[in-house]
Amino acid sequence: MKKIQEFQAQQIVFLQSGNIRLYTEVIQVIESRQMCWVRPLILADLTALPPLVSDMRETSDLFWSIFLFQPAFDTEVINLLSQVIRKDGKSETDSNAKEQLHSFLRLICQKEV
Repeated sequence: MKKIQEFQAQQIVFLQSGNIRLYTEVIQVIESRQMCWVRPLILADLTALPPLVSDMRETSDLFWSIFLFQPAFDTEVINLLSQVIRKDGKSETDSNAKEQLHSFLRLICQKEV
């Protein structure tokens, strides 16, 4: 059995599929179920320079296996978050962000099967 990551509330972690990362904020770790409740922040396509970033803050929270998350470094997250925060208006509609999130999660699920 894998060792459970020692994540803490408010820590930034990510899920990755290929060159795409979903950065999330940890809300709660449920060790007994080996799950993590997270709030999506941004979806970043790292193939582009600078990375293409989509705001995911208005999408739904996730309850996902803790073993799929990796801790994020502050330096990478600050740059990516600043791209989203400095935008005046929303670049994506809520439904577009939700579609992007669902597509990404399908990729993760297919990878794990």
